[in-house]
Amino acid sequence: MTDAERTQRHRQRMQRKKVIVDASIARADQTKGLLLVLTGNGKGKSSSAFGMIARALGHGMRVGVAQFIKGRSDTGEEAFFRRQQDVIWHVLGEGFTWDTQNLERDTATAQRGWRVVQDMLRDPALDLIVLDELTYPLKFGWLDLGTVLNDLENRPPMQHVVITGRAAPEALCEAADTVTEMRDSKHAFRAGIAAQPGIDL
Repeated sequence: MTDAERTQRHRQRMQRKKVIVDASIARADQTKGLLLVLTGNGKGKSSSAFGMIARALGHGMRVGVAQFIKGRSDTGEEAFFRRQQDVIWHVLGEGFTWDTQNLERDTATAQRGWRVVQDMLRDPALDLIVLDELTYPLKFGWLDLGTVLNDLENRPPMQHVVITGRAAPEALCEAADTVTEMRDSKHAFRAGIAAQPGIDL
């Protein structure tokens, strides 16, 4: 095949692809506040959500963040986003469950945190809300799934919500508009490498 033939073949292939893509874009004519779930055992769920925060801020949007498990306040993302005037950041957890080792306290902490989130979900001025590691309080039964789903459903119509964490409940995934599952193929931690600033925290 000559270079000219390869060029022509490529052009024809891209023309066919453009017709398909343009038709898909034309069909997507709705706008609404989206519910996104980032789940799975792989790394990158929270990082993806924080990337969406940066994107939202670039569009002049106002963002709220609620972190449910992490009790630390020394992560790079928090240090950066707390400096942004259009970000509200709440650390609602007290650390990992194997650190606290107190079911009643963990349950009370999660329920107190959800009350903070309920106020956020009622605020139409918040364009994007990230509920980081919300799946764990749901999985452990600290929060009532029905209440959470009802609060999410009744939020302002153009408010976007991103939920992160492993083992997202099936009902939450069914309610979501977009679900992404991160797959764990390899992780430096299993090779004995500590969490790295700028990469893991």
